[in-house]
Parts: sequence; structure tokens; C-alpha cells
Amino acid sequence: MSVTHAPETAADVLRRQDPELAEILLGEADRQSTTLQLIAAENFSSPAVLAALGSPLANKYAEGYPGARHHGGCEIVDVAERIAVERAKALFGAEHANVQAHSGSSAVLAAYAALLRPGDTVLALGLPYGGHLTHGSPANFSGRWFDFVGYGVDAETGLIDYDQVRTLARTHRPKAIVCGSIAYPRHIDYASFREVADEVGAYLIADAAHPIGLVAGGAAPNPVPYADVVCATTHKVLRGPRGGMILCGADLAERVDRAVFPFTQGGAQMHTIAAKAVAFGEAATPAFTAYAHQVVANARMLAERLATEGLVVTTGGTDTHLVTADPAPLGVDGRTARGRLAAAGMVLDCCALPHADVRGLRFGTAAVTTQGMGEAEMVRIAVLFAQVLRGEVESQKAREEVRELVGGFPPYPG
Repeated sequence: MSVTHAPETAADVLRRQDPELAEILLGEADRQSTTLQLIAAENFSSPAVLAALGSPLANKYAEGYPGARHHGGCEIVDVAERIAVERAKALFGAEHANVQAHSGSSAVLAAYAALLRPGDTVLALGLPYGGHLTHGSPANFSGRWFDFVGYGVDAETGLIDYDQVRTLARTHRPKAIVCGSIAYPRHIDYASFREVADEVGAYLIADAAHPIGLVAGGAAPNPVPYADVVCATTHKVLRGPRGGMILCGADLAERVDRAVFPFTQGGAQMHTIAAKAVAFGEAATPAFTAYAHQVVANARMLAERLATEGLVVTTGGTDTHLVTADPAPLGVDGRTARGRLAAAGMVLDCCALPHADVRGLRFGTAAVTTQGMGEAEMVRIAVLFAQVLRGEVESQKAREEVRELVGGFPPYPG
């Protein structure tokens, strides 16, 4: 009688060949499945996306673009990239999509390379108000190569001061205006930015790294009809692989493509591009639309309950997947709060608070929503959060409660 053995999985191979690394991967999987993932820039990719990332396409060198590669044997990966491009164009209503950017920062670098020259003036959200490193940080290429002028937010409302944007644009006559943020919880008025850009003859670059997944699901305004170039990531709410993309009109397609390759990058990561195609396909479904709206509903409930528990929520709430708040009323600063919450199994970020010298906290609901959590769980999380910071619950007991909560919502069931 013959005995049939189950086929060896990739995990089995890694355990046998490199047990040290296998333990690290297993440890990270355990961390993700036993703690609360509330970092606004993170999510859980689908098994199909992970399968594409671990595919033989990782072996293929593919400098250039479909039909014009610098290496042979690209006929199959060319099809994968064309699918990714067409799905991205259809999903966001863009005339052109470049899916080769390795990250959101790489996408922004390429956008600047396509439209600007070193020394040009650029108007962007100042870093103290939620601007990204690529929006003029002196530690980043953007701050070293370009002359950035920062606009801010209203001191009382925390909302972008569009009058200030117009005044600064008229004064400095920038070559480009950037709209986008890593910590702004409200929708951006792209039409107003377009109006200002047209008035001063500037390019409009939308850095939509955070809201692009909500755009795909119809839960946030689409910057594509307004911006000359849209830069984005494919992870975060979009729930794809870690990477970037650029959307633009047909008039800028060649300039954008040349700015990605050969100017700022070498060979495309074809396994990642295939995974992006999978994510774009998933994002075009009714299930993803429902998911995107639930992400926002969860964020709004989290913001509401955090305010009830005594935190000062920036702008008084949120329109998106992220919430920023000051925990000072609970007697703790942002950095200390982040450490206490990490000890309790609640993983989140610090962020700058507008018009303040202290750090606040940034929450994101994309990952927990992927796990299937809803508004009831957001209330539970906010209450536990406040109890930990007020010292009403010890870290170990809170961690046990977190483990029990996430145990009912495994990121990868089975």
C-alpha cells in the first residue's frame, strides 16, 4: 500500500534550509496576528498578492518597458506589466500609469525629475503640518535639490489654509505645487489646488500615497482629473505589495516614464508589478468598495470614541482611514504613549501636531478593517487605549485582552 505525502511548501523549504530566518518570519507572522496593527501606512495584503510576490517573476531582469526591454526573455513579464498598467488606468480613470516605481518616495522623485530642474521653487505642505520627507525635508533629496516653500493649516480648525496657499503661490510663483500629507485626516480640495496652480502657471502634483486606496473604493475624491501627476503607493489602504505608481495624462507619459527609467531607477521588479496587478484587480470589486467605506466608518468611530475618552482629536474627526490625536489630557506625551501602547500590544505611530511643540499619535484603520473588525471593535480599542494611558489597566492584562480581540479576527484565517 503506497503512502501519499503532502507536497513540501515554501515554508517547509525555508525551515529546512535556513531555520534561523524561518524563525524570524514565523515570529513576525505571530506578532502581526497577536497584536493590533494600527499604523496608518500598513495593511494585510491578500494571499493572492503574496503569491505573486513569491513567484518566479522575481527571477526576471526587465529593464525598460513592455516591448522595449534591454534584456531578452521578457515576453511573459511584458504581459504582466501591461495588465497592471491597464488595470491601474481603468481603476483611477487615468490616461497613463507607470507601475515600476519601487516606492512612494521613488514615485515622487520621478515626478520631480519629470517636471522640475534643481533649484526650482516648489510649494508643499510644511513638515510640521503633516508634509512628507519628500516635500522639502533638508534630510531628503527634495530639500537639497529644490527650493521648498511650506504652507500650513489653520491654527484653530487644523484644516489646510487655502487662502495661505494662494497667497504663497502668488508671492513665490512656484514651478510646482504639491498637495498631500502623511497625517492630514480630511479630504483635500483638489479643485482649489488646481485653480491656484493654473493662476500662477504651476504644475500640480498630488501625493496620494495615503488616500489612493480610498479613491479606488469610491470613499475619497479622485485627484486624477485635477493633478498633472499623481504619485501613490500600492500598499496602505490599497492593500497591494509595497511599491509605488504614477498616474498622469498622455501629454506627460513619456517624460514620466523616462524619469522612472532610466533616470531614477534600473530594472523593474516584475514580481512586485504582478502583485500590483493582482491588487488593482481586487480593488475593482464591489467587495473592495464596501471595505473602503468600512475603513472610513471605523476611523470615524475611533476618532469619536477617542475624543470621548479625553484625547484631543485633530480637526475634530476624520474623512479618511487615519486619525491624529494629542494624548496630553491623559497625562502623557505622544512618544511615551506609543511606548506604553506597544507594551500592551497596540502598534501605532507618533506624528507632528500642527502648531504644537509636542508629538501626537497617528492611528490607521486599514489593517484592522481587513481583519473584519467594525465600529464595535473600534469602541473597544479606544476604551482600552485610554485605560492603558491612564494606568487603569496593566500592560500585561491589556496585552491579553488585545490577543483575545485579534484572535477573533485573524489576518489570514487557516
